[in-house]
Amino acid sequence: MNTDIVDLRAFYHTRLGRLAAQSISLALTSIWAKMPDERLVGLGYSLPYLDRFSADAERAMAFMPASQGAINWPSSGPSATALVYNEELPLPDASVDRVLLVHALEFTESPGDTMRELWRVLAPGGRVVIVAPNRRGVWARLDHTPFGNGRPYSKSQITGLLRETNFTPGAFAEALFFPPSKSRAVLKFRSSFERSGRTLWPAFSGAILVEAQKRLYQGLPVTARASRKVLVPALSPQGVPTTRDRPADWPHTP
Repeated sequence: MNTDIVDLRAFYHTRLGRLAAQSISLALTSIWAKMPDERLVGLGYSLPYLDRFSADAERAMAFMPASQGAINWPSSGPSATALVYNEELPLPDASVDRVLLVHALEFTESPGDTMRELWRVLAPGGRVVIVAPNRRGVWARLDHTPFGNGRPYSKSQITGLLRETNFTPGAFAEALFFPPSKSRAVLKFRSSFERSGRTLWPAFSGAILVEAQKRLYQGLPVTARASRKVLVPALSPQGVPTTRDRPADWPHTP
């Protein structure tokens, strides 16, 4: 099930949503420290994280899928928001340096087509970070947050998708180790859950982050092939022997 832009915005305005954004932002900064003079595109609902990186980027744009809807960003200055189709981004080839996917991959109908389109718009050596709900985590099993909607992924599934679409997986990170509870008493121990989770149960995080680099070539498997026989159809015309090809005892017509 897809999540509407109104529901996404409402979630990140709650206490639980703000704490979730802090956990994911902390994991993101462990992968992307800074991006000076680079062009950044956020696909999906990436606004809480674009605010963190847009100050360092040469240019930042917020692309929101048509199936979700769009809201204006940033709150001040010219709008940098566009309503797009994931498989047809309004960008020329090799025009951006980095792409951040948040609340995007789990809702797209064709993940492979989406990643191939990102490969097209990324410059050589460009990088993409995917933030997706972890299928092993508790967050993917409860639907009162956006991470409980759409298709969750495992780390191996995202890695396989990246390799199929000409990306080389690189750094990994985890986030959302605390339970998705609305109780203030539980959320008060959020920091303790985060510290313990990174050490004791990293495989059961609520979200996984995978960075990958655009690959400019793809290796193709080479298999030994035996020589093939060329078969001639039984009824194919063979022609008649010429004078040079006729045997010595060929009968002469009177």
